[in-house]
Amino acid sequence: MAPLEPWEKVLVDFDKFSQTAHGKQTCVECHGGIQSAAKDEAHAGMNPTPSNDAEKFCSECHAEMVASYENALHNTQAGYWNQINARSTPENHPQLEEMFGNHCSTCHTSCGECHVNQPENVGGGLFSGHVFEKTPPMTRSCTACHGSRVGNEFLGKNEELPGDVHFREARMNCVKCHPGTDLHGEPDAAAGPDSHRYSGSETPACLDCHPTAAPGQDSNPMHNQHSDTLSCQVCHSITYSSCDGCHVAVSEKSGKPFFETEATYPTFFIGRNPLISPDRPYTYVPVRHVPVAPTSYQFYGENLLSNFDALPTWVYSTPHNIQRKTPQNAACTACHENSQYFLTADRVKETELAANQKVIVAAPPAAVDVMLSLAQNAADIPASHKDLACQNCCKVCHDTGIRQAPISPESHAAFTEASCANCHKP
Repeated sequence: MAPLEPWEKVLVDFDKFSQTAHGKQTCVECHGGIQSAAKDEAHAGMNPTPSNDAEKFCSECHAEMVASYENALHNTQAGYWNQINARSTPENHPQLEEMFGNHCSTCHTSCGECHVNQPENVGGGLFSGHVFEKTPPMTRSCTACHGSRVGNEFLGKNEELPGDVHFREARMNCVKCHPGTDLHGEPDAAAGPDSHRYSGSETPACLDCHPTAAPGQDSNPMHNQHSDTLSCQVCHSITYSSCDGCHVAVSEKSGKPFFETEATYPTFFIGRNPLISPDRPYTYVPVRHVPVAPTSYQFYGENLLSNFDALPTWVYSTPHNIQRKTPQNAACTACHENSQYFLTADRVKETELAANQKVIVAAPPAAVDVMLSLAQNAADIPASHKDLACQNCCKVCHDTGIRQAPISPESHAAFTEASCANCHKP
């Protein structure tokens, strides 16, 4: 996003703004100051960001929204602190709170930074001459902050990688999947230490718009077979960015806080789900490396992340680069007995092996021909084996009406020797 000229940041389009509900109020009602032709006098006591006190300036007309935003992650930043807290100890909190205030809290978003002007941490500046935008402009608000990963993936700005199909073909913007009710938070939500963007139900969920992909509703046997085992992104995401080693400090020259990461690089790895719950029952999910290191905050004190291994550095991920056809869903053998796409131990830094034990994949799933050979005599499988994946393969045919009668051993053998694509369509 190109920076705005200084005049573009502050010039009010009076003709447009005066015709809006907010434009019916005088400037001093929200911003303070004094009505005067003299600049210094007019700006005395002026409040440039009144929505930072939303209770005072916004709640008269937007009471319900202001109440819910008190607990929204965009406001509390509880998701960040949740991770820092888990890796640290209470005695380290004073130093970490100082660090958090200098670096992490700059991502706090006020009402104005979504609906009136660009976020301050990307330079600020009015969207449309002070006109309030009910739907924040995607590239000047949403991806202004969420650009390096989400924005680049969704818009197709990563070299040689297409944008998300929802943007590329349907021209959907962020609020199509992330409506205001999600972004503004829930009035009765407790913004406590467990708050996280993956807390609670899976929203948005792919099945909200694609209900026929649910088990038993789809003619695609892959969806029926894998829906509880794989998150949708395992098969429908492509390469996304991971980051290494973020470190924070304060500049000796300017006295201002800054941060820098060691590296950003493309990855696509499937790991074991570190957040298994009834809402996210998947065994496998895409995992992304986050830029945390044991020494990330050492500028503020030694060994502040004394419980570093409490959380993985390869984390649950939902990349915003969905495609219908991907390299890993082109054939069964792309994943089965093929380690190319899996986060195996050899792909994890030695210093991070302990932290990532719950997400590391020991070995890729068994080859499909082995599963099919086990299923040749499905009727004879003992009760102790009824939960095996191979039994689920049998049900694809036997419980859907494709094969009502038992199949001869000869037919089973022929089926085993045939291509997976006879039944499993990519």
